[in-house]
Amino acid sequence: MLTVSELSKTAQITPDAIRHYVRIGLLTPSRDPDNGYKLFSDDDIKRAKFIRRAKGLGFTLSNIKVIFEHSSDERSPCPAVREMIQKRIDENRSRLAELNRLQQRMDDALGRWKSMPDGEPDGDAICHLIESVD
Repeated sequence: MLTVSELSKTAQITPDAIRHYVRIGLLTPSRDPDNGYKLFSDDDIKRAKFIRRAKGLGFTLSNIKVIFEHSSDERSPCPAVREMIQKRIDENRSRLAELNRLQQRMDDALGRWKSMPDGEPDGDAICHLIESVD
């Protein structure tokens, strides 16, 4: 049985994250009857390491909870995992496309601004560089 700090070192997860996982039900430690400390089993170690791996692949804590539910119900989580990661891939591609559009707008603006003179606030304009962008 491990304490929070021992599990933290073993699973390479911060103690605060472990406490959060306990609060939301991803980890279910027992309590030391003498001092009330949370004690984690080998199963908790396995789950904590799984959480770290899954988060490293972009799964959310909500996704991980669903995966745990499938597994504890003795249903293969694999179809749900494939669906979840495909959704995340699609979301990431969409976000990347938007970031690329933003980067292009920023590059275009800076290119135009390099040839523009500095302006002084005159009561009508705050920063004419930003205000020149459509």
